[in-house]
Amino acid sequence: MLMLIDAASLWYRAYYGLPSSIKSPAGVRSGAVRGFFDGLAVLSRRYSPTGMVCCLEGDWRPGWRTALLPEYKSARALPDGSEDTPEGLDEQVAAIEALLPALGVATAAHPGFEADDVIATLASRESGPVRVVTGDRDLFQLVDDERDHRVVYLARGISKAELFDAAAVTAKFGVDPDHYVDYAVLRGDPSDGLPGVKGVGAKTAVSLVNTFGGVGGIKAAATDDGSDLPARQRRAILDSGDYLDRALRVATVVEDVPVPPVDPALPAGPADRSRVAELTEQWGIASALGRFGEAIA
Repeated sequence: MLMLIDAASLWYRAYYGLPSSIKSPAGVRSGAVRGFFDGLAVLSRRYSPTGMVCCLEGDWRPGWRTALLPEYKSARALPDGSEDTPEGLDEQVAAIEALLPALGVATAAHPGFEADDVIATLASRESGPVRVVTGDRDLFQLVDDERDHRVVYLARGISKAELFDAAAVTAKFGVDPDHYVDYAVLRGDPSDGLPGVKGVGAKTAVSLVNTFGGVGGIKAAATDDGSDLPARQRRAILDSGDYLDRALRVATVVEDVPVPPVDPALPAGPADRSRVAELTEQWGIASALGRFGEAIA
């Protein structure tokens, strides 16, 4: 089974899940580094992957997405366009990104796409079981029971991660994975800067999707005087038609990112022992790396 890790989701959960009092020997915050590898250990013990790829953000807010929807992730953007990150996280991310290849753990990224797109691309290439580890709801669109592609959802933290198949997605949101994006753009998602359709909340979005299908079917119903779409919703959909088309493209993951082939094999030992030793001493994470090593052995 291939495990595809949304690395940013994991290190953010580690950063916020562990106390700021956890420090490196030099006295700087190190909880995200420690928690990241402890998280990989927990996930490896629970799901027993035979392969693993940590997918990184090549571009957290791609220009082609903001050209379609300027407000996309705008709440998290600094004036210079970079991402607003919490204190001390950037240094820990750099350490994690250096440790992964030194340990021999596969990574993947593309400079013009988000980690979600890279995950979607690698999943599309995999004929066997896939577990996508993420805290991002957008990736519920990748759940596919026929291919045994499921999402390990981190919303409640790494230790309380939940496994979602199609039935679980439908039970939680009221729509199947194939229509999750339609539902999301209709109701909106403030964290991603998707305003949604005025007057359409979660319940109405579910009703529209399950009655008329995806955005295309809903727009067709809005222009059909014989449809059962109420007048108020009809007007709202017609007024938001351009937004819906653009938002659908923004929120749908790209499955053909030109990422080179990746060898996901779990490492039998470090690829660069001296670099691992250097970073282990710098960050004081020998125990966490030991637990990770034991989990994948």
